[in-house]
Amino acid sequence: MSLTRKHQILKYIVEYFIKTAEPVGSNTLINEYHVPYSSATIRNDMADLEKEGYIEKTHTSSGRIPSSKGYHFYIDFLREKSVDEEVKYQLANIFTQREKSVDDVIKESCEILSHMTNLASVVLGPSANDEHLLSVNIYALSSNSATAVFITDKGYVENKTFVLKDEVKVKDLEECVKLLNDRLKGAPISQLVEKMEALKPILSDYIKSNDAIYRAIADALIRFSSERVSMFGQSNLLNQPEFNDTEKLKTLLKFIEDPDKFAGTLKTTKNGVDVHIGEENEHLDDVSVVTSDINVGGRQLGKIALVGPTRMDYDKVLSALEYVIEKFNEVYGADEGKEEEDDERRAN
Repeated sequence: MSLTRKHQILKYIVEYFIKTAEPVGSNTLINEYHVPYSSATIRNDMADLEKEGYIEKTHTSSGRIPSSKGYHFYIDFLREKSVDEEVKYQLANIFTQREKSVDDVIKESCEILSHMTNLASVVLGPSANDEHLLSVNIYALSSNSATAVFITDKGYVENKTFVLKDEVKVKDLEECVKLLNDRLKGAPISQLVEKMEALKPILSDYIKSNDAIYRAIADALIRFSSERVSMFGQSNLLNQPEFNDTEKLKTLLKFIEDPDKFAGTLKTTKNGVDVHIGEENEHLDDVSVVTSDINVGGRQLGKIALVGPTRMDYDKVLSALEYVIEKFNEVYGADEGKEEEDDERRAN
């Protein structure tokens, strides 16, 4: 797409506002970017951009700021799509360390993303409705302790360590786990707690007078069946002038930490990355959320999101997130075709 004069002016308006949080006037563009147009010409183009909905006037200044429509146009057509070489090196280095678990790679990627964008990054686990229990395993740690490990078909793992009373043997727990596998394997994660309650009378036959063991297993399943949210770089939001208002920041953090509300925002609809700006987020006019799915071997493990002010540096943020997703596909996507073949072979 060839840039017209109005497009170039819009690009400068967006980038100056991202950098300074200050509304932009015609003289600002002339002084900062040395544009070869008269002040009158720039004002006319800005008036047209305002009529078309790409910029808007603030109540406190004669300058203009980008609208959600203007930001989206910038994202689609005007940004440079470049990743800083140092950031690219740091991110690529994580993926070369094959001894790291996928969870560690996701965590460290998010920490780098938060640091280099000065935003909060969030990992949201897969929906409990789309995930099923694969297995429950028990491992003896000593004569009076053991760890139970729960694994889903999406690769999510939860564990719980038990300290056993004298009358409870590891063998008793093994019998319980065998029953859980027989009765719960393949069940949606969202149904595990309900199904566990139904099994309580039967489990008590294996571990008599020890409700603590049952409750410990049930508590692990409750954690297992809830949405998983991990957040990194929350303190970065304190550095943004938009969140100097304590109540506004509390509202934002409450929104992020509410899995149901937040998951409803994180819908990937375009080129693997989705951007929700300002009023597109319920009750959060000053907030943008940039998100993408995490796929490993053709299976969706969850989503990564970057959260910050609508004034965030979209070029840097999207380019970095796109690079992370590209590395995930490159490193972990090779088995996708093989898994599909295996599924087809099992079906036949």
